[in-house]
Amino acid sequence: MIIVKTGTTRGIGVETARVLALRGVHVIMAVRNTNAAKDVKEAILKEIPTAKVDAMELDLSSMESVRKFVSDFNSSGLPLNILINNAAILATPFTLSKDNIELQFATNHIGHFLLTDLLLDTMKKTAYESKKEGRIINISSDGHRYTYPEGIQFDTNNDKSSYNMWYAYGQSKLANILHANELATRLKEEGVDITANSLHPGAIVTNILDPHLVDSIPPELINSLGKYEIKTLQQGAATTCYVALHPQVRGISGQYFSDCNVSKPSTHGTDTLMAKKLWDLSMKLTHQ
Repeated sequence: MIIVKTGTTRGIGVETARVLALRGVHVIMAVRNTNAAKDVKEAILKEIPTAKVDAMELDLSSMESVRKFVSDFNSSGLPLNILINNAAILATPFTLSKDNIELQFATNHIGHFLLTDLLLDTMKKTAYESKKEGRIINISSDGHRYTYPEGIQFDTNNDKSSYNMWYAYGQSKLANILHANELATRLKEEGVDITANSLHPGAIVTNILDPHLVDSIPPELINSLGKYEIKTLQQGAATTCYVALHPQVRGISGQYFSDCNVSKPSTHGTDTLMAKKLWDLSMKLTHQ
């Protein structure tokens, strides 16, 4: 079984890769920092000499990089059973990506949207030939509850004057849920044996959060993440590994998981019209 997983060089991403490798999965780490990925690979191989772990360069904030990654992966001729969209940036100052899209939205959502779209044919082929269910997993966060009042800023997302770095993060995590929901609907309508789900790994102290940002976290966001429920990396990786590999999840699609169980996202997170509108916007941005 082959899994492509973004964001594998720090925190929960490292632990998830280790556990997946321990289960005999061939893990392709899609990473921006290949030197860091080399260290992760060496650490995993030291613990698990039989592990299959490789790294390929990917910068999710650049659509050119995403397209190159997919081209290189497809050229390898490898099948693809599972895609885990895990990488994220958090609470960055207002910045536009190389493609002139607000950076958190570009990295956390648009890059993963394009990656998923371009890898989908390979996943469909793999599912058909292997007779095994394919799975697409978007790592969201309960931080999706702390977003702009309208949920997704469709018309003003690139407007610096309305930018709030924490709302922007919440918006991108909401987008992860809506993306998975709409994708699940489309895959089901197509009759493809691939599921799409999103999940909250739990509130985890990792180096995604720069120390200087800690004091600026809004109390409402802390509460939504679970102020008194900080998890270990092992606990944080558990839900991702569960949704990726556990047979109990077979056939379940379009759901939001937390603590290895189906959970309820915010009202925005179940808005089918918003999901379709986001899909259309994402297609426009990635295929213009």
